[in-house]
Amino acid sequence: MPIGVFDSGLGGLTVLKALRDRLPGEHFVYLGDNANAPYGMRPDHEILALTRAGVERLFAEGCELVILACNTASAVALRPLQERWLPVAAPERRVLGVFVPMIEAVTGRPWGYRGAPLPARVSSVGFFGTPATVRSGAFTRELRLRATGLDVREIACPGLVEAIETGDLGSASMIVSDRAGALLESGAPAAAVLGCTHYPLVGDLFRAALPGTTDILSQPRLVAESLADYLRRHPHFAAGCEGGVSAMTSGDPARVSLAARRFDQAAPEFRSA
Repeated sequence: MPIGVFDSGLGGLTVLKALRDRLPGEHFVYLGDNANAPYGMRPDHEILALTRAGVERLFAEGCELVILACNTASAVALRPLQERWLPVAAPERRVLGVFVPMIEAVTGRPWGYRGAPLPARVSSVGFFGTPATVRSGAFTRELRLRATGLDVREIACPGLVEAIETGDLGSASMIVSDRAGALLESGAPAAAVLGCTHYPLVGDLFRAALPGTTDILSQPRLVAESLADYLRRHPHFAAGCEGGVSAMTSGDPARVSLAARRFDQAAPEFRSA
């Protein structure tokens, strides 16, 4: 019973690598919706429809559990899928998002916490995300439901996913420098969140653009630890085999495979979804 990993394109490979390192006994099926990437500039109803289609495709591959390895999909589509679609379409299956572990890490509160907001672990945090993720306001909203005394600054990074997907690192460098400068206009935050799973692929650019005193939180590692904990509590979703990985794309498999290897020589070979 494999575990599905869904992303709008290549960014989820950063999460997939962390998952494979942390859970070598699990089998993962990765689906990149490269034909429709990027999601960050799309309206919410399109993001929801595309995300649901991706989840349905992974269900058809035998996945009972799917991870949305895309912050835009997690911010816009996760709650509607969990609350309105899954209970009717597939009540025995589960969809989780990468957004949740990061919220838990910043606030020090579990996702299901429903008590009064308490002081956060950090005093200030900068959040870099796609325009759609920032537009949703989900990061700030979920933080403030759980934590007080937290200065949150969300910075949209239009064009960055496109630059990463096409391998245009010159443009990526200029965008990161500009967006980091916008964040630092109000001072250096204690922590920064790369709120798109594509962004760790150029994590060195963010590290160079931000002060050394700003801690950059590793979303892939946090997601991997969170899934390991989830599988301990829900072992029936675990694969229970020797592990492995397969990858699908809605785009051209040869081109996507080549693009993936630009960032990770060990990236899997893609097949058509």
